[in-house]
Amino acid sequence: MTDPDITERQLTGRHVLAIVVGAFAVIIAVNLTMAYKAVSTFAGLEVQNSYVASQSFDADRAAQEALGWTVTHKVLNGTLTVDVTGPDGRPADVAGVQALLGRTTSRADDQELAFTRTDRATFQAPVDVARGQWMIRLSATAGDGTAFRQRVSLSVR
Repeated sequence: MTDPDITERQLTGRHVLAIVVGAFAVIIAVNLTMAYKAVSTFAGLEVQNSYVASQSFDADRAAQEALGWTVTHKVLNGTLTVDVTGPDGRPADVAGVQALLGRTTSRADDQELAFTRTDRATFQAPVDVARGQWMIRLSATAGDGTAFRQRVSLSVR
């Protein structure tokens, strides 16, 4: 039994063309949006001149490894605590610490940390961190002037 008020619609070439063009338009719009986000949120610059940085890389790495330092960290009540220990497990001889705290995917939340020394190798800084994955770019100087650099992952729950 068929209802005379119901008319059948046919799929024409124009309909197929509209569907195909619409699907490709969505794909292209998403790709352009993702490309824009990728380029606008990451500078892509680690060092100013990679050739110059490479000339001293091995010597810098060997000097840093000779320190034998281990860095531990924790965030509690809006305070980041960083402990630096030597190869013997005792506090390391740290002359100073600087750090940049930021998200792993964007520079928008980057914070330069202002550390205060609480003892020989323990430093604290106030931080404003929300839940998620963060990265600390830690730079320290040993008592003898040796540079120490390390990226530390920080997960805030």
